[in-house]
Amino acid sequence: MTENEVDKKEETKNEVTRNEVTEYEVTVFTGGQLWASTWNNVHLTLKGENGKSEPTVIRGWFLSPLYGQKYTMTVSCTKTLGKLLWVELYKPSWLMMNDSWYPEKIEVKTPDGITNIFPIYHWIVDTNEHHFMEGSATIEPSSKKITEWELNARREEYEWDVHEKGIPHCVKASKHSSLLYALPHNARFSFTKYVELAKTKLRTPTDLNFAALTESTKQWESLDDIRDRLCVKQSRVTEYVKKHWKEDAFFGYQYLNGTNPILIRRCGTLPDNFPVSEACLEGRVSLANEMKKGNIFLCDYKNLDGVPTNTIDGKQQYMAAPLVLLWKNPKDELVPVAIQLKQKPAEDNPIFYPSDSARDWLLVKIFVRSADFNEFQLNSHLLRTHLLAEVFTVAVMRNFNREHPMYKLLVPHTHFTLQINYFARQRLISKDGVFTKFAASGGEGVMKILKRSLKSITYRSLCIPDDIKDRGLSDVPNYYYRDDGLKLWEIISRLIDHKYVYDIPLQVEHTSIRFVEKILGYYYKDDRMVMQDTKLQDWIQDIFKHGFPDCQKSGIPQEFTTLDEVVKFVTMVIFTCSAQHSAVNSGQYDFCGWMPNAPVSLQQPPPTKNGTATEKTIVDTLPSVNTTAQGLATVYLLSKPSTEDVRLGEYPRDYFTEKFPCMAIREFEVELKKQSIEIEERNLKLDLPYTYLDPEVVTNSVTI
Repeated sequence: MTENEVDKKEETKNEVTRNEVTEYEVTVFTGGQLWASTWNNVHLTLKGENGKSEPTVIRGWFLSPLYGQKYTMTVSCTKTLGKLLWVELYKPSWLMMNDSWYPEKIEVKTPDGITNIFPIYHWIVDTNEHHFMEGSATIEPSSKKITEWELNARREEYEWDVHEKGIPHCVKASKHSSLLYALPHNARFSFTKYVELAKTKLRTPTDLNFAALTESTKQWESLDDIRDRLCVKQSRVTEYVKKHWKEDAFFGYQYLNGTNPILIRRCGTLPDNFPVSEACLEGRVSLANEMKKGNIFLCDYKNLDGVPTNTIDGKQQYMAAPLVLLWKNPKDELVPVAIQLKQKPAEDNPIFYPSDSARDWLLVKIFVRSADFNEFQLNSHLLRTHLLAEVFTVAVMRNFNREHPMYKLLVPHTHFTLQINYFARQRLISKDGVFTKFAASGGEGVMKILKRSLKSITYRSLCIPDDIKDRGLSDVPNYYYRDDGLKLWEIISRLIDHKYVYDIPLQVEHTSIRFVEKILGYYYKDDRMVMQDTKLQDWIQDIFKHGFPDCQKSGIPQEFTTLDEVVKFVTMVIFTCSAQHSAVNSGQYDFCGWMPNAPVSLQQPPPTKNGTATEKTIVDTLPSVNTTAQGLATVYLLSKPSTEDVRLGEYPRDYFTEKFPCMAIREFEVELKKQSIEIEERNLKLDLPYTYLDPEVVTNSVTI
């Protein structure tokens, strides 16, 4: 063969090789937050059913801030890979420098024009190989080996820990790291969130105009002194509270739409330890008849009975454990008609009535409002939203791989929860925490209340339709927490309906199908699939074991046997992490900003007889100037929204990629928008708008 013939044959061979090359267009999306990019090189490999590509190196230069959040390149293969299964990312260190990187997702366009999405949303902080599956959700993993690697790694990162025996368990934090770095990288606040929190904390004394008050241990001189010196940052609600806080109708209103709307219940029979006089309604109507009509209600603070109270600046503090009887009067107002400040009837524990002197009546209502502050902060707020949300979060991280539909559905509702709870343990209820130092129940009392409250939790009390029914409040007028909460529960539940006819295109008009039911019903075709999903069963067992220790009679499920059971529980989880937290958190400064309406602590013991209260008695009972300022600063900080908050119904991260769940999410957004408009229209007619369950206010997760 001549030299020319050899060259020609080689050229032909190269031409054939070039024709066999298959090219994939790969687009890498880096997160938009600060420090999300990397200067390290990244090796990317595509894996399909027919094989995998050679690693393609993405130079760190192209993933740096100079090149923004999106980089497109070509991956060449000698053969078609077939159906794509996952992408493999490997980020070696460079010159001993390991730069963290936060890729959001990778999109791969195949030679036949199909775009595959690989959701990531994960900080890569090491030099290990990381595998991210194609975005289609599946109960059975595409690769058992990769799933095992993923879950083993997460279980090492998200270990259970016991902060205090008798309360829900928490995530284990590193004891050798600072406050900012004690948790896994993917559980931490973003840099922006950190900065916003720090700024708010620094600016709070200035915003509230009481910088000089935080160092004063003096007492208030009078109610006018409080009004003059306590310059509450005004809103429509704080103005209303400041004006109406003494009124009985507003006192009762707060049990329906204030910061603790889950305590009140209908009273059909008086408790044995609350011997209220038949004449408490001043002879206008019979108490017994009003009970039969369903117009009498009870608020019982038995969780606070015998709780050791704090000592602040060397002075003993006090907290009542009241019983409060309320009456729905002919004006449909809920008004208090009898108050007993301790649980056991006694000569030195009289029952107070509206017919007592105005100062007596005001003083006992202040004791009730202070008790309510401590009860709602620890039970309704900390325990029932924050601590339970942490249990749900850790259980999700330990039991569901990224492909699992439950992971994709629930992970948006875990955002920032572990970090804010870690902050709470370190800065609020720790030995030197603000709540420990300045609340009546601070210190030993905190854990006692939390333990008692956990024992009283039932599954039905966490599900608002059951809770409203069990408390007998289905028909009470002007109960906006109930009205808005039930609608949100229904809309959330609509995301998942297994009764949906799958061959009918999803339309906004199909409102009988619930969100959670739609999503889960799409993946779990029958109850058998529920029972056979070991990850799902491990998840609920993890929650029961670590969230509800020694609560065998709570009704919390320990296994799932039907899809209906899963739908209800998942709806409860999402509602707790979003709507319920908003209901008890967002109004804190609104209702507690005017201190006499919700004192964090009290400095005098409860009155032991009628007719002794004076204005001086009332003022001396209220917390000191410093304690007041510290309490207000805390509720102001906890009520402050963040620019990084994600509202309920917003899904900026593409965890789901299939058409059906994406359409269901769009319908969910439409339903929430309709609900928001209805709430806005109703609120225009109210003297005091109820906004805390407006979807425009509710965040997807517990973040503050």
